[in-house]
Amino acid sequence: MSLLVKNAAFIATMDDHSRELKSQDILIEGPAITAIGPNLNPGTAEVVDASNCWVFPGLVNTHHHLYQILTRCVSGIQEAELFPWLKYLYPIWAGLTADSVYAAALVGIGELLKSGCTTAGDHHYVFPQGESRLIDAEIAAAEKLGIRFHPCRGSMSLGEDDGGLPPNSVIQKEEEILEDSQRLIRTYHDAEDFSMCRIALAPCSPFSVTRSLLEQSVELARKHKVRCHTHLAETKDETKFCQEQVGMRPLEYMKDVGWLGQDIWFAHGIHFNQEELAELAATGTGIAHCPVSNQKLSSGTAQIPAMLKLGIPVGLAVDGSASNDGSNMLAELKAALLIAKLTWGIDSLSARDVLAIATRGGASLLGRKDIGSLAPGKAADMFLVRADSLDYAGCSDPITALITCGSSKTVDTTIVNGRVVVRDGTLLSMEEGEIAGMGNAAARELIAKAGIA
Repeated sequence: MSLLVKNAAFIATMDDHSRELKSQDILIEGPAITAIGPNLNPGTAEVVDASNCWVFPGLVNTHHHLYQILTRCVSGIQEAELFPWLKYLYPIWAGLTADSVYAAALVGIGELLKSGCTTAGDHHYVFPQGESRLIDAEIAAAEKLGIRFHPCRGSMSLGEDDGGLPPNSVIQKEEEILEDSQRLIRTYHDAEDFSMCRIALAPCSPFSVTRSLLEQSVELARKHKVRCHTHLAETKDETKFCQEQVGMRPLEYMKDVGWLGQDIWFAHGIHFNQEELAELAATGTGIAHCPVSNQKLSSGTAQIPAMLKLGIPVGLAVDGSASNDGSNMLAELKAALLIAKLTWGIDSLSARDVLAIATRGGASLLGRKDIGSLAPGKAADMFLVRADSLDYAGCSDPITALITCGSSKTVDTTIVNGRVVVRDGTLLSMEEGEIAGMGNAAARELIAKAGIA
């Protein structure tokens, strides 16, 4: 299949030269971009009229918890910080099934695609006893809707009885976790260019997994050449937990168990000191920045401008839908820009910096060289917004306009791997009302199981 994105009013390529183009075409053959330039010959390609559109590389979401869709806006925990928030929700999440996870994933992935996200990493770490194929359910949802997917096989092995945070009802034995991790790598991981699915291993956090699981997971990941991911330095409570339980700060602990390097990325990374930032930079260890969730849970503000100056790889992420309440990457762009200006100064981060984090930065965290920019040979992952819409009336700079004006709206067109998956702001693979109905039914069932009114 071939497509020609014709006569785009503006193209933010985010390529190696940061080119910004006007009135040019993008020719797509199969999964890849083959040419960018004026007046390209469409041949037999389907033509997408972009004369009133701005075109951007697909956004890369580097940290999510899709299952949390089912506990959005739950009353009773809207003014809680992370630890009490988790303690309240763990017993509810203990009712998850493969069907409910599938429904949640459809909702979240649909939201992501409609907000310009073309590649999503999801960190699923809750496996109620007797439920083992939950990652498979997410992968099925990703395939159905057509997003490029990086499922992270999460895990929790340190329950309350042994000093951890989660109840025993949602933890697993190390042997079970490692066996399923190997199965998922063997079954789904595709390391080739334009791959639509790559697995990562992702023990949940220092307060929910054993030292042994961290060590064995990173060893297994490096054996199979997949990446590793976990939460780190998200809250002061976590720092206190690590100091009390293992006698180290969180990053020192990660270093001690072999969790630093270019194949590792951490979610949040708020409470690092200057020495720890230097360690991250020296080892090429990455950070998934989650500005909306960090604000909602009052966790703090990550030092993103300082990280960028040091050369630390940084990507953008929406985090869990119960600590964000949405899966809107455009909203995350705006939040990232504004919280940086408020906290670190008016010139600490620009709109172009934020777009780079959400495209090239995210690609770097996930270990991908085939996404993150628009150039010949790159994956045909992009989204279009209408420049003539009410959202952008009066705007002069398309990149700033995208980030500061349109965050509450959906995009016009999303293309993933050369395939149009959103057209006129609507998902093409599945009726949106059906997805919403599935999500609502699954959420009601989950809440009823937990006995919450």
